[in-house]
Amino acid sequence: KLNVAVEAVQRGLEGLTYLLTESSKLMISEADFQDSIHVLGFSDELNKLLLQLYLDNRKEIRSILSELAPKLPSYHSLEWRLDVQLASRSLRQQIKPAVTIKLHLHQNEDQTTQVLQTDPSTLLHLIQQLEQALGEMKTNHCRRIVRNMK
Repeated sequence: KLNVAVEAVQRGLEGLTYLLTESSKLMISEADFQDSIHVLGFSDELNKLLLQLYLDNRKEIRSILSELAPKLPSYHSLEWRLDVQLASRSLRQQIKPAVTIKLHLHQNEDQTTQVLQTDPSTLLHLIQQLEQALGEMKTNHCRRIVRNMK
């Protein structure tokens, strides 16, 4: 009925979907949305229709996107134990330390437990990597990314 190729209609719908979802994710203002679609070269009437479509549906789009987001487990508590093997039958003098960690997590009203075991040097390396990641989160670049994700 439109006398347009199916691929063109499909690409148009995908583009419109992408525009609305990304704009809703970032919760951009009316002025920013208008600036974004003004570059596309549409008529003023079509730009107004797109703006109204965005304003009418952004809350619903955000709620749908939040439902589609994966529900990751959250931290509840942690137990740890240090085990040291001082000797065995074949080796009278040895020191073999091991750290056992029991991690309790919540996910969708369910509580799960993960048991991990490692040596102290690997645990220290893991701690350093996590501290480095936390330090990265304090940079302006990461703050900008996180602010735009909300």
